[in-house]
Amino acid sequence: SRYTRRCITEDPSWSLVTVPHLTELCLRHIVHNFEKNPILDHLLPEHQRKVVDRLSTSLPLAVTANRVSDEDYWRRCCVERWQVCDVSSYGDSWKRMFFERHLENILKFFIPNTTDPNQVLELIPLCRGYVRKLEIDQFLPPVQVDQKEGRNDLSDTEDDAEFGEVCTHHYDLKDLVTALPHLEELHLTYGVKGCGMNFEWSLFNFTEQDCSNLAAAVRMCRKLKVFKLTRSKVDDDNIKVLAHNLMDHPCLLELDLSHNLIRDKGAQALGKLISRSRLETLNLCNNQIHHLGAQALAQALAESSTLTSLNLRLNCVEDKGGEAIGHALLTNTSLKSLHLGSNNLSEPTATVFSQVLAQNSSLTTINFSCNHLRLDGGKQLLKGLANNKTLTELDLRQAEVDQETDFLIHQIVWANREAVRLRSLQHLTAGPL
Repeated sequence: SRYTRRCITEDPSWSLVTVPHLTELCLRHIVHNFEKNPILDHLLPEHQRKVVDRLSTSLPLAVTANRVSDEDYWRRCCVERWQVCDVSSYGDSWKRMFFERHLENILKFFIPNTTDPNQVLELIPLCRGYVRKLEIDQFLPPVQVDQKEGRNDLSDTEDDAEFGEVCTHHYDLKDLVTALPHLEELHLTYGVKGCGMNFEWSLFNFTEQDCSNLAAAVRMCRKLKVFKLTRSKVDDDNIKVLAHNLMDHPCLLELDLSHNLIRDKGAQALGKLISRSRLETLNLCNNQIHHLGAQALAQALAESSTLTSLNLRLNCVEDKGGEAIGHALLTNTSLKSLHLGSNNLSEPTATVFSQVLAQNSSLTTINFSCNHLRLDGGKQLLKGLANNKTLTELDLRQAEVDQETDFLIHQIVWANREAVRLRSLQHLTAGPL
């Protein structure tokens, strides 16, 4: 007779518990097919959470931008892409950080006539609700096709700036910034970072067309509060165009034009802007402003009721300019911070500011570092500080003031600072009535 032997093999670890619930299987299917069929809003909150936690950060922005609002998802997107992620600089919003930095990266490497403009335009409807600040620290010019033949090796001169001037216009920001309704800060530098041995002066041109395009863009950006255009070879002609377009801007509070080529004519144009704007902060550090420009700014200061901070460090206003600013501060009641470091100032300016310190009750910070105030200038300032109760910082480093005078001035300023601190503590302790 024939015997049949039956063997049953079983997995000892198998259990009904390991069979996924139908809900789990559905969620897996949704995650797997999210790009083709992005289902999220119709799910229960706990199911939405599970789907978002499993979504890939490489999904197209066209799928996720306006559907996924979960901050943890955008945190993953940021951390996987950038090593340093300080969300506090973006209003504690990871989604805002992602879109601002993503857009900045596209603009930094945008090459006119080479890069497809749709890279920017297609991103606008996806990021327009989240971008509030753009910091673009380089703008690339178009690629030079018809290089000048037969040039000698001495190409690192300003003469090269004339070469290729016609075709070095940068990307026009107008269509972008005017389509961002929440944009409040714009920081720009027209130049190339890390060009190495490929250096050409033409890489750092800020052309008339660039200026015209930018001026029109900023004028139409009505919610802009902070505008910074630094290290971009901005000259007097450029400033006249920009200042004209910024006149009567409804929201602009801070203007930073440091490290440019602004001279007296440009400063005069900015003086008119101060008188016809709501500017609170003006930074003109490291330009080429002399006494005529400083006098124009002083005249605006005498009439201004909004400017609280003026930075003229690393210019050459000299005593004629310094005295003019000092006389303006005898009537101005809004300015709180003034930086006149490295301006070739001496005792005549200190004499005027002695009177300012005795009368002005709004200034809290003055910087006279790296000037030539010398012994008599220091004594004049000390005399003016005798009854001053508002100045909490006076920088006299490398101003050639003698040690004893510097110590006595420091004592007075320190006492004022302590008095302010104590008043602040008392106010906090008292609390609301």
